[in-house]
Amino acid sequence: MGKNKVSNNVTAYLDNDDSPDIENPIHSTEVARAYGYDGPLIGGVTVWGWATDTIIQALGNDWITRGWSEYSFRKPVFPGNVLTITAESDAEDLTKPWNVTMNNQSGDICVIGKIGLGQTKWENTLTRPVNMSPSEVTEKPPLTLDRAGQETSWTALEVEFNDHIYEEINHKNRLTFNSIFDHCSGMKPIAHPSWIAGWAEALMRHNFDIPSSMHTKSLVKHHSSVPLGTTIVGGAEVIDAYERKGHHYVEFDVLLKDTNEKDIAQIRHRTIFRIATASERTGN
Repeated sequence: MGKNKVSNNVTAYLDNDDSPDIENPIHSTEVARAYGYDGPLIGGVTVWGWATDTIIQALGNDWITRGWSEYSFRKPVFPGNVLTITAESDAEDLTKPWNVTMNNQSGDICVIGKIGLGQTKWENTLTRPVNMSPSEVTEKPPLTLDRAGQETSWTALEVEFNDHIYEEINHKNRLTFNSIFDHCSGMKPIAHPSWIAGWAEALMRHNFDIPSSMHTKSLVKHHSSVPLGTTIVGGAEVIDAYERKGHHYVEFDVLLKDTNEKDIAQIRHRTIFRIATASERTGN
């Protein structure tokens, strides 16, 4: 059988204010250029979120409730980049894993990943966080490599997927034409997968004062969709923290549950929480 292929194009855009005062200022021109980048870096979950329609074309809506993805960011995506999003599989069984790439207009691979349905080879390696009781964090310390190694169980967070979040995430900031994310379907719309993936960075910032961060890799296993009005509780457990080429990384596992204790998703998230300067990256 020949190769199965789904491909779409997206013109990248900044989905936040271009201001150094935003929560993660690496997504602003001023701060990104101070770190030596050509312009504002578009957030990882935003970029991967643009692949949603391509993924659903390949695997169907079941991917939202029992699918998985693993993806890594190879090159930054800047506003105005034209991304070609491609999902490919050689398998006759289309539920087998597909390869996904996101290439810019120069042909550079910006994102590479895999998608599939059902159980994954890494699903059972994900840690279930110890602390799933949400509370406020009034004084947030800076995250350091030492602190990441010592404070491995983070304070849980509770958020309702309400109308405001729906408008921001599903309607305004995500390029999707699938009716399951829209009121027009005649049913309650469900949360876009990028909102699910975004919980990892939200939990990190719920616990720590983070100046700027860069998402580099994720594993995501979906267990259930999130209809409008659902309250989600998320917890996180640190797996590793280390330095590489001046960057400080933290890797942690996230569990999302609804208030009925139903698993919504599990995530393994790797991010740079201290970004090296241009001179630190080059060793000059």
